[in-house]
Amino acid sequence: MNTRATVASVVAVLAVVSFATPARAELVFFNTGRTLSVKGHRVDGESLVLELRSGGEMVCAPSLVARFADDEVPYPEPEVEAPPAPAAVPQAVAGVPYSEIIDRVAAEQHVSAKLVRAVIQVESAYNVRARSPKGAMGLMQLMPATARQYAVADPYDAASNIEGGIKHLKSLLERLPVALALAAYNAGEAAVQRFNGIPPYAETRNYVSRILALANR
Repeated sequence: MNTRATVASVVAVLAVVSFATPARAELVFFNTGRTLSVKGHRVDGESLVLELRSGGEMVCAPSLVARFADDEVPYPEPEVEAPPAPAAVPQAVAGVPYSEIIDRVAAEQHVSAKLVRAVIQVESAYNVRARSPKGAMGLMQLMPATARQYAVADPYDAASNIEGGIKHLKSLLERLPVALALAAYNAGEAAVQRFNGIPPYAETRNYVSRILALANR
């Protein structure tokens, strides 16, 4: 068999297939009687290159192929997934004003930095000058008695407030499960003990669920 003539005929077949149905898969009929569904084919010198549907290529002599035909099932081009949308990042991480403090103190106290960020987000939305009607102050909303307990001289100083708040949170976590520790941070440990669980206050229940959702996101 004249190899160059065979290659030329394959090129002619390739041109017809390419212009007729460029988006469809092909069936390759071999002289042995076997058939193979491929994505496409091309001629490379005196070789025939078959683009496999599973990925990769197969090189063979053109003389092994009897003919090509359109496959009934179009070859699905791989879908390109859009990059995932960036996760919502707390202000302290995005702006980095308090991230180093949170990470350092949380590591020293063996408290989850993600949990601390969630507490700050819910307590004050990262407003260092925040003050509640009940008198809670700063980023982690320290009550005056709590600030004195942990020697926080200026509750509106970010570093001092975060350190005192993390120490207070740690003391609760050492005695209570996470959800109850958060409830105690919000409503007081006495309330948690009195109700033997999360107090039935809408504010406290919402507070705990919001922080846990943020920390686990």
